[in-house]
Amino acid sequence: MDILLTAILFVAAYLIGSISTAVWLGKAYYGIDIRQHGSGNSGATNTFRVLGKKPGTAVMLIDIFKGWVATSLAGLLVIFNVISADNLVYFQLIMGALAVVGHIFPVYEHFKGGKGVATLLGMMLAIQTEVALMCMVIFVIVLFTSRYVSLGSMIAALAFPILLLLPRFHPDNPILIIFGFILFAVVVLTHRKNINRLIAGEESKANINLGLKK
Repeated sequence: MDILLTAILFVAAYLIGSISTAVWLGKAYYGIDIRQHGSGNSGATNTFRVLGKKPGTAVMLIDIFKGWVATSLAGLLVIFNVISADNLVYFQLIMGALAVVGHIFPVYEHFKGGKGVATLLGMMLAIQTEVALMCMVIFVIVLFTSRYVSLGSMIAALAFPILLLLPRFHPDNPILIIFGFILFAVVVLTHRKNINRLIAGEESKANINLGLKK
């Protein structure tokens, strides 16, 4: 029973992450597949670019929420005495990671999804709320000073494990710091095209309305 419940929650975390908010919203309300426009990415940034501020904000918030929900499912394992509270963080990380994988490779949309940054943020909000909120502030600062969404995303992702190294935020279990650096590497990997464009000076910049322009 314990193994079955754990397996069900793992699958549920992936399926929640696979909810392709941008694709479904674009098809339902605008009659377009967001992946065929703009950058071709099915995330909040491309939704801002193609559909505008309100749809982009909706996609971003839902993608954050699904990461938070999937990660929080791990708490059920404690409630049903499948695991101890001391081991909760391990299962939070696994379920959060499954949600991020689901966002990047959604089963509902032929495994073609977004970059997972918003879902990753939701995961971190569920595990380390204060540090994740600080990373959001860092993202906003980088965004409004550089106007590069991709740069803000990568710096904010790197800030998470670095902040955890500080005495105030240092977790009891170092696995969270290690996992934070691994997730930063994943963010860099999913942004490799953006990195090339940044180096070439061809990356899209955000305007004050959070739309994107060259």
